[in-house]
Amino acid sequence: MPRTKRLIPVNLAMHIICRGNNGQKIFYQEKDKRYYYDLLKNLKEVNKIKIFHYCLMDNHMHLIVWLSLESSVSKFMKQVNLCYFNYFKKTYGYCGHLWQGRFKSNVVDTDSYLLQCGKYIELNPVRATMVGFPEEYRFSSYNHYAKGKSDPLVTDSFTYMSLSNDSQSRMKQYIEFVVDESIINAELFARQQFIGGEVFIKKLQDYYGIRNKGLKRGRPKGQKGRKNRNVPFFIL
Repeated sequence: MPRTKRLIPVNLAMHIICRGNNGQKIFYQEKDKRYYYDLLKNLKEVNKIKIFHYCLMDNHMHLIVWLSLESSVSKFMKQVNLCYFNYFKKTYGYCGHLWQGRFKSNVVDTDSYLLQCGKYIELNPVRATMVGFPEEYRFSSYNHYAKGKSDPLVTDSFTYMSLSNDSQSRMKQYIEFVVDESIINAELFARQQFIGGEVFIKKLQDYYGIRNKGLKRGRPKGQKGRKNRNVPFFIL
């Protein structure tokens, strides 16, 4: 059976999820998360990847990345996860599959939906009752945006920067945004292929001939003879 085709955006954001096989832990200790963090930091530049948001949980991880025409996201994730697997195998004497298949992803419109997606992943430790507040968790991008803490892994998102010209005002607005739980829709980020407004979603559904509930097996309908060639995507 052929693999599901993956949409790789160009000049748009992608939300990436990697899970441990069968829900198992991929990070047992803080040093494991630090090792994975360093892999992300060291390999993002060579693969032309910008990371807007991230959160490393015990049995899975989230990234929101910005991809340009020069970006190599599949290579980036393969390098990071393979290097981490080798580290994990050596450290814990592990045998078998560490990751649950290929990384999962969806495409995020770069308006308020990008901040909502960032909020969704940064609140993971709170929803999992690992901490009481997002600022208490070390391995996420929350403290960079909300507290101004320097984080070499993070590139400020365009949406965050558009909140205000003043850094203190941006941080205050971001904290208020994350605290407002009524905005978030976990189902949206967990299930849908495209995350954005109605116009954004309809444009991509029409372009690829697929519904916004994940990709079908094989080649999407309408891939040949596309009229609008300005939509910035690859299919891998």
